[in-house]
Parts: sequence; C-alpha cells; structure tokens
Amino acid sequence: MSTLITEHAPATLFEASKLPCACDPGLKAAWPGARLAAPAFTVRGIGGDNLALHNAVLAAPAGSVLVVDLQGAQHGHWGEVLAVAAQHRGIAGLVIDGGVRDVQEMAAMDFPVFSRSVTVVGTVKSYPGDLGCPVRVGGITVNTGDLVVGGADGVIMLPAHAAQAAIATADARLADEERIIAAIRQGESTLDLYRLPGSATAATR
Repeated sequence: MSTLITEHAPATLFEASKLPCACDPGLKAAWPGARLAAPAFTVRGIGGDNLALHNAVLAAPAGSVLVVDLQGAQHGHWGEVLAVAAQHRGIAGLVIDGGVRDVQEMAAMDFPVFSRSVTVVGTVKSYPGDLGCPVRVGGITVNTGDLVVGGADGVIMLPAHAAQAAIATADARLADEERIIAAIRQGESTLDLYRLPGSATAATR
C-alpha cells in the first residue's frame, strides 16, 4: 500500500477514485489524530450487543480493520479491553456504525477507532454476529477486503477491485499538490495555478 495514502487525509483518495465511497460525516474519529488504512474485515451484529465483536477479534486476520454494522446504536460496544485484545492480535483498527467508550485509553495505546458516538451505556452479549458478510456502514456497502481509509476528515470504503488504480491516481495528485503548495509559497496565486476564472492564465485561453 502506498505510504502517501496512509499519511494523508482520505479526501485525496476519495477524489481520485471518482466513486461514491465516502461514509457519511456522522462517522468520525473517536479520538483526535486517529488514522488508518487497511483492508476491511466485516462484522454484523445487533445494536446494544457486543458478542459479535469478541468473536470478530478472534476471527479477523492481522492487518485488517474491523468494519462493524451495529445500526448506529448508541451503546459502548467497544472499549479498552477489546482494543487491547485486537491490538495484541495485530488488528489495525475499528470502524463501527455504533458507539464506543474508553476513548482516552485507546488514544494512549494508539488504536484507531472511528465511530458513530461515544457513550458509557453498556451492552449485553447474546448474538454471535455474522462475520465476513456484506455490511452497511456509514451509508456505504462494504465487503471484506475493501480498502478502508480514515483520518481527521472522515472515512472512505474503497472497493477492493478499484483500490490499486485509485491509489496510483491519488499518489500523482498528492505529488501535484506538493508542487502547487511550493508555488504558492513562492507567491503564485491559486487562481493562476488552477487556471480559474479571473486568473491571468484563464484570460489568455
């Protein structure tokens, strides 16, 4: 995976993909600075029940992100204990359409989490969950193996078949943005650099 993609906001990859792969803005980092870029391992449970998450931690391959459909339920489905267990098994992070808790502890251990809410409300442990099936998270249908990229600006879920082409395009865009930023620091205007209406460059075209 491109180092540039893991170090920049997901917006560039979203724009490069030209696909409707952005999760709705209600899904956001549970703690400041959280970021991730890894393949999805999908989980579907029932809101207010977190047994599916305990099972997913054992089933998910190292290097994957748990992408969990819990119908946006405002319960603390995930906290420090599960984060420690997941990190120990090499899981890269969590994106959950539901609530979490213990965000300060997860920030301290640098375990990236993106959630619908943060809450102290507890859960039961009854439904074992469905693992590896298509899920709906943040308004996007996600399959195991899709590329998940999260940062301060939000989360995208890029279909696996489109990931490599989008990454290549995004790398080129990032390199071009670095050139543009350098030019701005030398005194050039964004109007001229982007050939926008009102610029000297646009007026001669």
